[in-house]
Amino acid sequence: MSRTVVRIDQASLFELLTVASLFLVALFGTIIAYQAYRGYRRNDASSMLYLAIGLLLLTLCPFLVNVVLTTVVSPDRIVIAFLENVSRLCGLVAITYSLYGNH
Repeated sequence: MSRTVVRIDQASLFELLTVASLFLVALFGTIIAYQAYRGYRRNDASSMLYLAIGLLLLTLCPFLVNVVLTTVVSPDRIVIAFLENVSRLCGLVAITYSLYGNH
């Protein structure tokens, strides 16, 4: 399997904006998850813990899966997309449980 490396000075504006937006989604998701975790610690509300976990799985984990797997292992793109989607699905399940679960 060949790996295509794009240097930053050779990347198109669209590629740079795509990477920047993925990074910002991960950053803001992590900040909001941290606030939810603080709410869990402050109020001992388990729903806030599930919300924090869900947000991390929905925002940060897909970004990390993409970056780490692309950098370290270099699997097929379909494997990365599958793992990102599994993380997002688990995040949505955790958020749904935080909203509707019996705590």
